[in-house]
Amino acid sequence: MGLLFRLVELLIVLVPLAGVIYAAVKGFSATQRRMQEPADLRHGERGDELQPAAPATGSGNSQAAQWRAITRMVEEHTRTDGRWLDYELDFATLLDLPLMTDMRNPLTIEFHKAKLRADLLRPDKAEDLLDDREAAAQYLAAVENYVTAFDAAEAEAKRTRRSDFSADGQQRIARAQALLRVASDASATAPERQQAYELARRELDGLLVLPTAAATRIERGIAGQLDT
Repeated sequence: MGLLFRLVELLIVLVPLAGVIYAAVKGFSATQRRMQEPADLRHGERGDELQPAAPATGSGNSQAAQWRAITRMVEEHTRTDGRWLDYELDFATLLDLPLMTDMRNPLTIEFHKAKLRADLLRPDKAEDLLDDREAAAQYLAAVENYVTAFDAAEAEAKRTRRSDFSADGQQRIARAQALLRVASDASATAPERQQAYELARRELDGLLVLPTAAATRIERGIAGQLDT
């Protein structure tokens, strides 16, 4: 019986020790194999299976996407400027939809503020925004706001036309529109055009602001007639 207990005690000691010895031998063997590998494999060049997976979107793709977004916004900015220029140069349409320059209307104010901010943030070259993500984000947001504000103001202008103005205001706008046609008529004499333009400005005074581009175009036309 005493011999049996001795054998059990011996097994209790030897079994854990065997595990330690086995682990040490295995580790030593792995180290030996490692030392026998070529130097390039020991430094991590062990094939594709050991390399980290490439990200789904690389920096090149990310920059390309950023470039597309920037150029798209620059084009949208230009397109919206062109839509506004149509109003600036066509006073007849503008006075049919006077809300577009009625600075008493919140939608009109918002549109002009949004245009100003987009213009201020517009880069000299689209490439200038590629390395400045914060500036690019600000510009993209500004253009989106500009387009949205323009659409809202134009939709409201088309809906209301001149109905937001009093009867007297509507009559003044109509008279100014007729006078501006005379001021822009190349067949009229220079004095007739000049007088019509001055009367039109008087009709609109305190009611609407004639866009600078429209006013400049008419004034240059009159000046050209005067020069001849």
